[in-house]
Amino acid sequence: MSSRDDARRISGSMIDPRVIDPRQELVRHDDLSESELTEIVGVLSAIRGWREAEQRLSFESRSKMRLNETDMKALRYVIASMNAGVAVTAGALAEHLHISTASTTKLLDRLEASGHVVRRPHPTDRRAVTVEITPETHREVRRTMGLQHARRFEVARSLTPDERAVVTRFLTELSATTVVTPPPAED
Repeated sequence: MSSRDDARRISGSMIDPRVIDPRQELVRHDDLSESELTEIVGVLSAIRGWREAEQRLSFESRSKMRLNETDMKALRYVIASMNAGVAVTAGALAEHLHISTASTTKLLDRLEASGHVVRRPHPTDRRAVTVEITPETHREVRRTMGLQHARRFEVARSLTPDERAVVTRFLTELSATTVVTPPPAED
């Protein structure tokens, strides 16, 4: 076997506890049959595949539009708000993004300079401005991220109600595992 084959085999097995935790210091797996363990590793592998595909799509979309991740989150929020008929203010955007108003001003300056958004006077508050996405950027976001979301929706739609409940429970519980816990205190 070549070193390239070895590298692929190891990369592909990094979620397999038989490889990453053979002494079962973190993951107990001696109570599982080989087929059960293979199925579980298959689920984790599918999650990793989806996550990597999602990251590639996000990176490609942001690169093409010359945006960072926060910029893209801002644009999606502006689109959703506009679709709901809700005016977007800098304050609402700062709250949604969990960033300071100063950072939001810089973000909006950058997005406006690159032609992604425009600021307009607020319709009822003379002191405020609203943020709107430009038609060109709206079309591009719909063409890339919107189309992908539509495809994901169709996959979820194809599941039975019971399957959706299982997937929802699984993903919710999986999300809860990402809580960062501090290391134990040293004595």
